[in-house]
Amino acid sequence: MSRNIYTTTLRLNLDNAADREAWEHLQRLDKKTHRSVSRAVIADVNAYFGRQEQLAADPYLETREKEGAFLQEIQETIRESLQTAAPMNFAPWMQLMQGAVPADTAEKPEESEDMDAALDFADSF
Repeated sequence: MSRNIYTTTLRLNLDNAADREAWEHLQRLDKKTHRSVSRAVIADVNAYFGRQEQLAADPYLETREKEGAFLQEIQETIRESLQTAAPMNFAPWMQLMQGAVPADTAEKPEESEDMDAALDFADSF
């Protein structure tokens, strides 16, 4: 069985803050999530460079993602507020609407005659 394996060395300068942070992440590595340090590094390198390629191909991707997350948060806040406030605020209005009688929308004959007379007068000019 032939294995195509490439071995490389990762050198971290623990005097450098970014390098030290990476080292600390690797030391706290969750073995349930990542089988090995190699698997964790591979996943993170692929995620980082994949994201960079997406941003290069679509420069507004990050802005749209942030706007989408912001709008989602607004929608969830409104939804939660309506769920807690709606039963209390709309109950009196609902009672009024249930007892309301629809207005008489039929046009009365004398109003129709008055309108016709007004239109005839306006047409005479």
